[in-house]
Amino acid sequence: MRVSDEDRERTTQQLQQAFSEGRLTPSELDERLGLALSAKTYGDLLELVADLPSPQPQVSDVVELGSGNGNVKRSGDWAVPRRLRVSSKYGSVELDFTEAVVPHQVVDIELDLTYGSAKIILPEGAVANVDGFQSDWGHPTSKVPSRPRPGVLSVVITGRAKYGGLTVRYPRRRWFTH
Repeated sequence: MRVSDEDRERTTQQLQQAFSEGRLTPSELDERLGLALSAKTYGDLLELVADLPSPQPQVSDVVELGSGNGNVKRSGDWAVPRRLRVSSKYGSVELDFTEAVVPHQVVDIELDLTYGSAKIILPEGAVANVDGFQSDWGHPTSKVPSRPRPGVLSVVITGRAKYGGLTVRYPRRRWFTH
């Protein structure tokens, strides 16, 4: 597939970053920049950065997620902010941290739920404090430790659910996997 000028620009920025980190010599940078600017396919660009570390995703300090009638779901490889505000009027919320990129040791989650529940799945060893979460009709359930420990992800969950609950757990173990 043919590349755009924006693709070439993104690759040249990655090369310049690698040079500023001391990963490329000046002659290697000049050679790769010339090839990047004349690249025609994605394969041409990938070849130029294959031996360099991939850029880390930029993570905002605060991200707001919301839905009026649908569900809010984050799973897989996603960048977790320091503070996450999630609101849902008629849907459920599922946040799966097992494959997420979490650059912070403490993540604050503020939930505002009306008629839905929230499920938060943490990686093994992580801890969660749900003391700041209130529910009028449901109840918070946490199957993970709540006391913070050094070196592990600590999630602090606050907020409110009018007609729903909260479940915090580790991933389910799968049978017959090797």
